[in-house]
Amino acid sequence: MQQIDVPAVPAATAMVNRFDPADAGLLPAADQALLARRREVLGDIYPLFYARPIHVVRGAGARLWDADGTEYLDAYNNVPAVGHANPRIATAVHEQLTRMNTHTRYLQDGIVAFAERFLQTHPEHLDRVIFSNSGSEANDLAITIAQWRTGNQGVIVTENAYHGTTRLLAGLSPENGPTMPLHPWVRTVPAPDTHRDGDRAGELFAAAITAAAADLDRHGFGLAALLLDSIMSTDGIFPGAPGMLVPAYRATHAAGGLVIADEVQPGVGRTGDAMWGFQRHTATEPPRPVGADPRLQADGHVDMVTCGKPLAGGLPIGTLVLGSALSDGYAEGHRYFNTFGGNPASIAAATAVLDEVQERGLVEHARDLGASLLQGIAERSAGSGLVADVRGAGLFIGVEMAGPAAGALASRVVNGLRARNVLISAVGSDGRVLKVRPPLVFTHEDADAFLDAYDSVLTTLQQEGPLS
Repeated sequence: MQQIDVPAVPAATAMVNRFDPADAGLLPAADQALLARRREVLGDIYPLFYARPIHVVRGAGARLWDADGTEYLDAYNNVPAVGHANPRIATAVHEQLTRMNTHTRYLQDGIVAFAERFLQTHPEHLDRVIFSNSGSEANDLAITIAQWRTGNQGVIVTENAYHGTTRLLAGLSPENGPTMPLHPWVRTVPAPDTHRDGDRAGELFAAAITAAAADLDRHGFGLAALLLDSIMSTDGIFPGAPGMLVPAYRATHAAGGLVIADEVQPGVGRTGDAMWGFQRHTATEPPRPVGADPRLQADGHVDMVTCGKPLAGGLPIGTLVLGSALSDGYAEGHRYFNTFGGNPASIAAATAVLDEVQERGLVEHARDLGASLLQGIAERSAGSGLVADVRGAGLFIGVEMAGPAAGALASRVVNGLRARNVLISAVGSDGRVLKVRPPLVFTHEDADAFLDAYDSVLTTLQQEGPLS
């Protein structure tokens, strides 16, 4: 019997910035009581953010309020992409629910009209969309189609990637930590580290993919797909220069695999360059002929694109966009039915989100405000001795803390900002990178408030000195 080398899982933290239930006694009495009730019915499987969790009761735009009426600036949540409690979404969903909400086995106007507009935001070779209830379901189907199309099983992901909650996707998400092992046909590669490798990051990333694909071949799995979040959200946020990922796309195709862009986090205009993050990293030449064997022409384009709840402002939705030859070919021998995938209420919400993004110019807003915010963070970080690198694209910014205790330092910044009523989190295998990813409706006034709080935290940490 052939021995299979199960890939090692990096020693990732399952979740940084989490509340320790042992500290419940430090919370106000009302929050202690709610936490106790929560644990009785939900258990501890759902972690809470921050050393001192926030009891939120309402939101609007980029603001949240807790049960005591305290206002917080939200610089973290991407799922309410066009703002908390967006009135346009609420009205659209209410109107749809007062008419009907059923499955896609009946002819409906809304899903067709939305799909037509939605596909126009993608490259021309991606001309079909399949709806599900979540990004996890969309990624699950994308992997299934890639394995069918290529006849291979292997999948490559980055070392601290997160792609979903299904059994298939949990085995493709090393961010979950070593207690949730990867499938034996998964290989991990380091994310392109622009901080340490500079302009060579894309080249080194492509070389790692080629090596991983060769290892999959050696073990008899072959390469079905590269599943990639184009900004490496959970690896530490590495947007890179436009085009950085084109060599990786080409390396994947040369090895016989398909490229799947997971756009749950970098999509919906977030990076400011285009509607989708992968569009920052697309070759200038046209894609290979639709339906061609990926081994025949290694081009620099993606083959499938997935998205999830940010597309509907938090309501259940998932999308898989792919070419008609791939979609129609799979449909010839396979049935896919998702009872409430693409249901009218979620489609109404997604339509409202698309209206908001396009009519309010939120892609361009993310580009311009994001550049200003990035510059402001970099200026306030310079000379502090606490920050190693500031990087980002649009309203998706990573701030890598410096020193051997960078993860603990990042936690101090996150909780220091929380104490000043500003919400962010941290990412990376040791949580060393601050994750600044506000709703797209973040304003210049919001950015100024964030920078003031950030500057205050850094000043306090400089005065406190290093961790003992």
